[in-house]
Amino acid sequence: MVLYWYLMSHCDAMEQSVHVYRNCEAMYLIYIFLKSVLHNCFFELLKDPYLWEWLNVGAYKYVSELWRKKQSDVMRFLQRVRCWEYRQHPSIVRVNHPTRPDKARRLGYKAKQGYVVYRVRVRRGGRKRPVPKGIVYGKPTNQGVTQLKFQRSKRSVAEERAGRKLGGLRVVNSYWINEDSTYKYFEVILVDVAHNAIRNDPRINWICNPVHKHRELRGLTSAGKKNRGLHGKGHLHHKNRPSRRATWKRNNTLSLRRYR
Repeated sequence: MVLYWYLMSHCDAMEQSVHVYRNCEAMYLIYIFLKSVLHNCFFELLKDPYLWEWLNVGAYKYVSELWRKKQSDVMRFLQRVRCWEYRQHPSIVRVNHPTRPDKARRLGYKAKQGYVVYRVRVRRGGRKRPVPKGIVYGKPTNQGVTQLKFQRSKRSVAEERAGRKLGGLRVVNSYWINEDSTYKYFEVILVDVAHNAIRNDPRINWICNPVHKHRELRGLTSAGKKNRGLHGKGHLHHKNRPSRRATWKRNNTLSLRRYR
């Protein structure tokens, strides 16, 4: 808006100079052309919905864009300093405020009583088979010890560890915050189901139901469902529901009607 009025004021100044040199018809035509183009372009911009969307963004939009550029100089320095601090703390520690407030709010966090955030450290790398001296009995297909891949993600493991340590809280969701050569760090959002602020909130009191106890250990969180293959839809994911094992059992069970 300010730019438009600035340009139009310059056009008015140009018009005054053109009136002085009225005999210069080419200059006057250029002035008319520029003024009409600026006028039309400005009002076309006002009709663009994306312009208003970007003009009305909040603070969290800028924070989100900052986290999307993790290789920038600012974020690389900030993450390196934070990672050093995380290494000095225990593997599971409570934090006063989420490191990524935009991400936490998208995943269910609210800055109110009953909500807590814990930072969890998980060691990186594959999963070695826990057998003494690498001796595995049985068929050769099961004799691998190293280079085995765990079936669940590090984020899911972080949720499970937080849920086991904090048995009175319920896990809502989690997100990645940092990593180094040895560890990955996640923040887990939990709620206290005994708090009245949670029990009286219709948007979150569903988690107070006893069937949601240790939902992180049963693959019911977002990370758990992703590892179970339940984030996809369509004909490529028919065998993932209700679960891979249930589908296999249904397809490999012969059910015959009794002869009467």
